Amino acid sequence: MTERQKLEHAMQTVTELDREAQDGAELIELAEGDADMLEDVRNSLSAALERARRAELEALLSGEADGNDCYMTINAGAGGTESQDWASMLRRMYVRWAEKNGYAVEEVESHEGDEAGIKSATLLIKGGNAYGWLKWEQGVHRLVRISPFDSSARRHTSFASVGVSPVIDDSIEVDINPSEVRTDTYRASGKGGQHVNKTDSAVRLTHEPTGIAVACQSGRSQHQNRAAAWEMLRSRLYELELQKRQAAAQDSHDAKSDIGWGHQIRSYVLQPYQMIKDARTGYETSDTGGVLDGDISAFLSASLSHMIGEGET
Repeated sequence: MTERQKLEHAMQTVTELDREAQDGAELIELAEGDADMLEDVRNSLSAALERARRAELEALLSGEADGNDCYMTINAGAGGTESQDWASMLRRMYVRWAEKNGYAVEEVESHEGDEAGIKSATLLIKGGNAYGWLKWEQGVHRLVRISPFDSSARRHTSFASVGVSPVIDDSIEVDINPSEVRTDTYRASGKGGQHVNKTDSAVRLTHEPTGIAVACQSGRSQHQNRAAAWEMLRSRLYELELQKRQAAAQDSHDAKSDIGWGHQIRSYVLQPYQMIKDARTGYETSDTGGVLDGDISAFLSASLSHMIGEGET
């Protein structure tokens, strides 16, 4: 049913674009000499062209998990309050992108910063091709700005890492030996009311062979959080397997190496000039405010086009 809905949506998009193109051609003939009407037709066709470009890119999302929902984990780097505030800015940027593009967002867990921002947060982003689009965001993001927490108004550089893994559905099998997973329970922090904050309802799972750890505190019961944490662990282990396949198939373009500190995939410079530039594709923009407010689709499209051109699957 999921595959059928995806195909029906694609066919509907093609049909609508074809109709808009034909309508636009007819309106151009009718609008001869009417500047206002011609401008309306031009705007309508420009919007249709942008939809067509996005649909063309979405057709390239053919990976076995590209169509799935995804988990996004954001971690502040070294630097205390500066990096924690930057991690919070990234969380807002992705939430805003999701909202603008019709995706649903749930916060699975978060740890607030000591003074501001967040130490870490995990988001569940639901919608068609969520993983296919957002997997390109995995890596280190670098911010350069005048610090609002520095009384001397000095320029600071902050880092935060983003991890993305697909939600695993029944069509993908991930076998985990329960004896290799350590379970810890603890009292949830942050929002959630008296029940969440006064019981050991939060659950952390650690897969000892790989060191991968996941946590969930969004549910009201330990049972709910345990089930959600196991789904997240399956997702992370599956993503690890995808990275291994990619490294083996394409040593010259090992995406995993980009995740190390100092190997940022994108730089966000707010001072002394305003520029956001992707280190992988070279795409850049001076619209820093728009990007930090969620307008990152151009970066996602550039990444998808670049990776497909490099042989990414």
